[in-house]
Amino acid sequence: MIALCLSVFAALAAPAPRRAGKPNVVFILADDLGWADVGFQGSKYHETPQIDRLAGQGLRFSSYYVSPVCSPTRAALMTGQYGPRTGIYTVPVPQPPGVQRKMKAPGTRMNLTPEKVTIAQSLKDAGYATGMFGKWHLGETGGNHPSRRGFDQAIIADRVHHDFKPIPPVDVPPGTYLGDFLTDQALRFIDENRGRPFFLYLPHFLVHVPHQAKPELRARFEKKPPVGGQGNPTYAAMIASLDESVGRIVGRLDELGLAKDTVVIVSSDNGGVHERVMPGVTSNAPLRLGKGTVYEGGIRVPFVVRWPGVVPAGAVTDEVAVHVDLFPTLLEIAGARAPAGQVLDGVSLVPVLKRPTAKLGRKAIYLHYPVYINDTTPVGMVRAGDFKLLEFFEDGRLELYDIRHDIGEKTDLSQRMLDKAAELRDLLRRWRKEVSAAMPVPQD
Repeated sequence: MIALCLSVFAALAAPAPRRAGKPNVVFILADDLGWADVGFQGSKYHETPQIDRLAGQGLRFSSYYVSPVCSPTRAALMTGQYGPRTGIYTVPVPQPPGVQRKMKAPGTRMNLTPEKVTIAQSLKDAGYATGMFGKWHLGETGGNHPSRRGFDQAIIADRVHHDFKPIPPVDVPPGTYLGDFLTDQALRFIDENRGRPFFLYLPHFLVHVPHQAKPELRARFEKKPPVGGQGNPTYAAMIASLDESVGRIVGRLDELGLAKDTVVIVSSDNGGVHERVMPGVTSNAPLRLGKGTVYEGGIRVPFVVRWPGVVPAGAVTDEVAVHVDLFPTLLEIAGARAPAGQVLDGVSLVPVLKRPTAKLGRKAIYLHYPVYINDTTPVGMVRAGDFKLLEFFEDGRLELYDIRHDIGEKTDLSQRMLDKAAELRDLLRRWRKEVSAAMPVPQD
């Protein structure tokens, strides 16, 4: 019996054999984590030593963009397509009582249509084991559950951080913190699939409301004075739990000898919470505003990639990247085929991963947000080079910013640079026509 136990332990401890050409992929997606919420982006109150360490071991993108809220980002990540192609623009938010809106927004889907091929399906077809544990937000039951969309193992769990109910049902010990539960599931998946290529998607519910933290972590931050507009001990403790999870996942990969064969990505689904909507939680400075807006605080998020031996350590790139780039990037990394008949709107980031000074050569990235949420009205966005244009659909108003030199979007250049504003407006409108973007219409 002792010999058997020792042999099992040795099998777990021994490094996994290297698999040339098919590295593992671990994608850890935070929920509502802002660009300025982590240490490597300048936070002095929040503590993210594990994520900072990962950034020091790999490459961080300083200009990585997503959607203003979670569902359209998740749809883009899974399909490689912008919102107009998936029909997923936002999340359900009731209209405030007494508020009269000028336009009728197009409907937004809440799940992926069956014909959409996910990145999980493509990697599974290429021989990968696939697992997802956490917030899916693209449909929970029947054919919409991630277990039916390419994931061999899938557990949905979100909405609360204590007393949560996984789908499908899983026994959870009383008092379990959701972030810890999801990390445990991820570690089990890694252990079970360590001998073959795997794709692990860990979309945490951290650091989304309700803001609930482990008491011992909250107590630690209650002793710290606020810094730079950040000083909420509960929120900081939730970020610390997220950081612990990253450390546990990366630590297990290192222990199993999988580090050199594994691409680890950490990012967020949208910007940090909007200070006017939820004051006292965090500050997204120097970025403007936050979640639910198309200003930088709402759509620019952390993005870190570690891939030892391929991605240079401690590197930073200012090359503009966007959520639809993940699908073609992972296809190239895995040597997988693109799904037949499915347009991919992004480009592979692999050239930049290998050489951070490389240029992707594309003209622009886009965002279509034809809906209302909080104080955001229907709007479109294009970023081309250093310039970012917003077109507000209610009145056709334009705002133009030189993002490289004005990251806080304090100076609107639309009236000073009329030709540039017109150029980007026309570029944005041509793109909307190309992707058949649904538009809001005036109220009757």
